[in-house]
Amino acid sequence: MTTEHRPSQPLARLGDPLPERVLLFRALQLGDLLCAVPAFRALRAALPHTEIVLLGLPWARWLVDRFPRYLNRFVEFPGYPGLPERKSDLARLPAFFAEMRAERFHLAVQMHGSGSYVNPITVLCGARRSAGFFVPGDYCPDPERFLPWPEQGLEIHRLLALTEFLGAPAQDDRLEFPLRADDRHSLDGIVGSERLRPGRYVCIHPGASVAHRRWPLECFLTVAQALSRRGYSIVLTGTQGERCLTAPLASALPEALDLAGRTELGPLGALLSGAHLLLSNDTGVSHIAAGLGLPSVVISTGDNPSRWAPVDRQRHRVLVRAEGVRVEEVLRQAEDLLATFPFDPSERGW
Repeated sequence: MTTEHRPSQPLARLGDPLPERVLLFRALQLGDLLCAVPAFRALRAALPHTEIVLLGLPWARWLVDRFPRYLNRFVEFPGYPGLPERKSDLARLPAFFAEMRAERFHLAVQMHGSGSYVNPITVLCGARRSAGFFVPGDYCPDPERFLPWPEQGLEIHRLLALTEFLGAPAQDDRLEFPLRADDRHSLDGIVGSERLRPGRYVCIHPGASVAHRRWPLECFLTVAQALSRRGYSIVLTGTQGERCLTAPLASALPEALDLAGRTELGPLGALLSGAHLLLSNDTGVSHIAAGLGLPSVVISTGDNPSRWAPVDRQRHRVLVRAEGVRVEEVLRQAEDLLATFPFDPSERGW
């Protein structure tokens, strides 16, 4: 980081006096938000008495409820032309920005991405000050509070670079996924869950939001069959829309429990907390596993590991190969994790 981007005094870029109300803009999906938790933690440590509000996609209301230590409130983002995460409600935008201006936030922090499309949105929210990332040569609302977008590094560390730039040093870079008593209760109410034995099942998640990021189903099947022969029960996970992926696996694995589309995020976390291992594509569930300390084998694509891989590469093995990841290397890593990290019920809250 160059000298001109270092704050002259602690917390200087957050404002003087410190802001009483902060808006965080990150209208993205599950894995993206979980990767931001260490940055949320850093901001809360620096601003213990500040109201911190997340501006995000509708599903993220759940995340704000799950992390009351870091986030106080949720505001739904109605989408905006050019952003793919949600279809824009054009008729809603004028009223939305008027509502944001009426909130009179002291600081709005753009944590959505590089800033090329979203920095004007951040400014339109009408906070007294704005901060975030920008791409050199593009629109920069405030040279004192906008950090050049890091082109390399894990997403967790990019976001922590921003909070540190603003004057809120990182506390640590661990992920979290807090569980509640009702998560376990909800899981217990799902037909078939009575078959689960903590530490004696492996979760397999064959889906991903983008088709080219999915490992072939026949490869998942081969690994699942091998783990089943070693005495592990197989549990298939996914969204309702991914049942088309889990159903063929369930047909070929008569003893498998297919829970795709049957668990909300809380019960899914409870399910994963009792597993000995997760096998998945590079998608949001892998970040839940990281937050729970569940060992995982993650099959990735392209340069995704350089941005989205878990920090702990011993407990979480990320495999990527241009010509395709081989079954034998996935199975080898799975077996090593099962041997290296015995299931500890107390560690997982069982």
